[in-house]
Amino acid sequence: MKFHYFKTLETILFSTTPDEKISKFSHFYEHFLSNNIIFEEDFIPKIQTTPSYVSFCQILHPTRISRPKAPTSNIALAKIIHSIAHIEYSAIDLALDASYRFKGMDKQYYADWLEVASEEIKHFILLKNALLELGFSYGDFPVHQNLFDAMRATDHCVSHRMGLVHRALEANGLDANPFVKSKLSANHKGRDQIANILDIILKDEISHVSKGDKWWKLTKDENEDFISLLTKYQSFSPSNRFLNIKARMEAGYSQKDIKDLHNFYETFSKHPSSKIF
Repeated sequence: MKFHYFKTLETILFSTTPDEKISKFSHFYEHFLSNNIIFEEDFIPKIQTTPSYVSFCQILHPTRISRPKAPTSNIALAKIIHSIAHIEYSAIDLALDASYRFKGMDKQYYADWLEVASEEIKHFILLKNALLELGFSYGDFPVHQNLFDAMRATDHCVSHRMGLVHRALEANGLDANPFVKSKLSANHKGRDQIANILDIILKDEISHVSKGDKWWKLTKDENEDFISLLTKYQSFSPSNRFLNIKARMEAGYSQKDIKDLHNFYETFSKHPSSKIF
């Protein structure tokens, strides 16, 4: 029996617990890789109006979330891991929605974003297990919905989704990863395990940003440039001023892109009252 691609993917995207989402995706992905699927031509995608984690996470505005500067205790370390786990869980939905939302794309497009979803699930499971070893679970600390809001803001346009979410916001993780790793104390329990997880995430996220870079370039209008796209979406917070240049260039950024971003952030820092992305 052939699986209906969009209908089955919809049930996964709208799953309301991590266990349900991960289990359903694993089964679906096996059939996709075996070419045991049918793409429905007349399917109409649904809009996800609330985050899939709304029933088990307390959602707060980012400015109301306490962020420890260093893992000086088990609970501080757990909060740091939890924030990364939340990004990875959100990224599962981002990849699933990219695979579900936009019809009529080349099959390689769907293969790329389902692969990303599979890897984000791997990251989430590693982080969830690290949390459990510290005595905590995903959902124990407040979260924000910035990535969900970016997903909703780009529902209407695949090039905007690829550019804003997967080329821009996911690349913020490339910048943050070395800083998080540097915070880990050499004497802290589980340091090596967590550092190894961060290394896995960085390697895979370079590939994810590269996919965003590729599909943004393939779907954007000829005259659409990256900085104009970021300026268009002014409700999303900017990256740190530090750019992980090596990782970004491995993901498809050019020297000109890096220079433009530096100029962009310099301009933003002079006008801190306006959010850029």
